[in-house]
Amino acid sequence: MVDFLPSSWRRDWLPGFFLVAVTLAAYQPIWHAGFIWDDDAMLLNNALIHQAGGWYRAWFNRAADDFVPVTITSLWLEWRLWGANPLGYHLDNLLLHVGSALLLWHLLLRLKIPGAWLAAAVFAVHPVNVESVAWITQRKNTLTMLFFLTALRCYLTFEDSGRRRWYWLSTGLYFLALMGKTAVVPLPIVLLGLAWWRRGRIERKDVQRNLIFIALAAAGSFGAIWIQHRANIVGEVVRTDSFWRRLAGAGWVLWFYLGKALLPLNLSFVYPRWEIPAGNPLSYVPLVFWVAGLWMCWRCRDGWGQGALFALGYFSVMLVPVLGFLNIYFMRFSLVADHWQYFAIIGPIALATALIIRKPAAGAALLLVLGVLTWKQCGVYANAETLWQATLRQNPNCWMAHYNFGLVLFQEGRMDDAMSQYEQTLEIKPDYAKADNNLGLALAQTGRMDEAIRHFQAALQSEPANTDSHINLGTALLQKGRADEAMGHFQKVLELSADSADAHYGLGNAFSQKGMTAEAILQYQKTLQIKPVNPEVQNNLAWLLATCPEASLRNGSKAVELARQANDLTGGGNPVILHTLAAAFAETGRLGDALQSVQKAIALAQTAGRQDLADKFRVEMKRYQAGLPLHQ
Repeated sequence: MVDFLPSSWRRDWLPGFFLVAVTLAAYQPIWHAGFIWDDDAMLLNNALIHQAGGWYRAWFNRAADDFVPVTITSLWLEWRLWGANPLGYHLDNLLLHVGSALLLWHLLLRLKIPGAWLAAAVFAVHPVNVESVAWITQRKNTLTMLFFLTALRCYLTFEDSGRRRWYWLSTGLYFLALMGKTAVVPLPIVLLGLAWWRRGRIERKDVQRNLIFIALAAAGSFGAIWIQHRANIVGEVVRTDSFWRRLAGAGWVLWFYLGKALLPLNLSFVYPRWEIPAGNPLSYVPLVFWVAGLWMCWRCRDGWGQGALFALGYFSVMLVPVLGFLNIYFMRFSLVADHWQYFAIIGPIALATALIIRKPAAGAALLLVLGVLTWKQCGVYANAETLWQATLRQNPNCWMAHYNFGLVLFQEGRMDDAMSQYEQTLEIKPDYAKADNNLGLALAQTGRMDEAIRHFQAALQSEPANTDSHINLGTALLQKGRADEAMGHFQKVLELSADSADAHYGLGNAFSQKGMTAEAILQYQKTLQIKPVNPEVQNNLAWLLATCPEASLRNGSKAVELARQANDLTGGGNPVILHTLAAAFAETGRLGDALQSVQKAIALAQTAGRQDLADKFRVEMKRYQAGLPLHQ
C-alpha cells in the first residue's frame, strides 16, 4: 500500500509517524483534562511560577520541599504562554512523552535489541505511564526522561566515535535530568550495564569515564535525601518502619511493579498501603525469589540469561530510589505509585517485546489492547472529581482520597456530600486534624456552629499547633459571642507565627465585639501591613474609623479611602461595603454622597433577598437625611 514511497522513508520515517499517531490517539482524552491533585502547589499557586524572576529563584531556593529547578523553569516559561489553561501543559507533557518514545526506539536499535520499535510503541501507550503523562505535576517525569535518554544516546555516540564533545554533552544532559528529578541517579550503574551488554565485560576505562556521572549522582542523592529529611522534620512523619521491614518490602515493591508492567489492570492513583510484618519469614520470600531470579540469569548469561539479566537488572536498578529505603512524602499514603516506575518500565517492556517480535499479529494485538486501556485510563485524570472517584473504587479505604474528594465537593458548594467524605476520612484515620478542621468548616457553612466548634477542638487535640484550626475555632467562637475564648486562639497563632494576617484580623474582630475600638483598629492596621489587599479588613477598619464614638480615633478621609478600595475590589456589588462607604462619606460631611451610596446598598440588599439589611440601611439613611453621621 505504501510501495510508492522511498524505501529509506518507509524504513525510518513511516514507523516514527505511526508511533506518534498511535500515541496521540491513545492519549486523546487528556486534551480536555483539567488540573488535579498537587497541580495547585506545583503550578497554580506556586509563587516561583508566577514571579518574573521565579525561574532564577527556582535554582537557588533552599526552602522548597522538592528541588526540581529544570521542571519549574519549564512550567515558568509555559505559564507565560498558557496561564491557567490546562490544555497547553497537557499537550506539552504528551509531546515530551512522544519524544522519549522516539528516542527509546533509536536507542534500542543502537543497542541491537530485537523489537526496538515495538518496545518503544508499547512504552508510548502503556497504561501505567498515563499517570506520568496525564498529571501535569509529573512534568518532572516526562521532561527528565527526555534528558535521561538523550544523555544515554550521547554517551553511546561518544563510545562509538571517541569524540569527547559527546561525552561532555552527555554529562550536561545528565545534570539537567537530575535537576528535573533525582530519580535518575542510578544512571552511572546503567552505563556500566551498557558496557557489559555491548562488550561482555566492564573495563577500567568504563569506570574512569563514569566517575563524573557518579559524582553528579552522589550530589543529587545527597540533595534529595536532605530535602526529604528536612520536609519530614518540619512536616508530618512519613514512615517509622525498621530497616528489616523496608528490606522485606523492597521485594514486594519489585514484584508489584513487574506485575503492573506485564498486566496493567486495576490501576489506581493511590494503592492500598501494605503493612509488612518484619518478624514473619514469609515477608522476605518475594525478595528471595527476585534475587534468585537474577542469580539464575547471571548463571545463564552466556545464553538466554543475558537479555533477561540486562532487562531485569536495569529494572531493579532504576527502582532503587523508590524501593522504600528512603522516605518519600507520598509513602504516607502508599508504598507504590504508577509514576515511580516510569523510568524502570523500559526494562521489562524491552524484554517482553523481544520475545514476541517474531509474531507481528501478537504485537499488533498488544498495541491495540494497550492503546484502548490507556485511552480509558486517561479518563480517570479528566479532573479532580473523576480522579478521586476512580481511586475510591479501587481503594475504598484510602483516607487521603476521601479527604481530597471532600475538598472538591466543598469547593463546589456540595456541603452534605463533602461532610460525608470528611466523616469517612475520620472513620479510617481518626487523628487526621485536617479532616476534623474541614468538617468543622463545612458544618459552620451550614449553620451548625456548635458541632463545628467540637470538630475544630478535635483537630487541635490531634495537632495542637495547627494554626488553621486555631483561626477557625476562634472565628466560630466569635460568632457565638465568646470573644474572650476566641482571643486566646488568635493569640496562640501569633505565638506560632507572628506574621499571621488572619490572627491579627481575628483579634481585631474580637476587640471590636468587646467594644475595645482602639485595640481593634490597631489589629486591623497590622493585618493590612501584612496583607495590604483585603476588602473585608479594609471595610471593617473603615467602619470603625467612620463610626467610632471617640473623636480622637475617627478619620473620615482614611475611612473613605479604605471603603472605596474595598468597594473597587469587590466590583461595587457588596451592599455592606457600600453601607460602610456611606458612613465614611457622612463622617467627612459629604452627605449627598452618603445618601447615594446607602440607596445603592438598599437596592442591592433587596435584590439579594436581605430585607433585614435593607431595613437597617433605611434607618441609617434617615440620619444622613437629617445631616447626622452615624456616631452622633
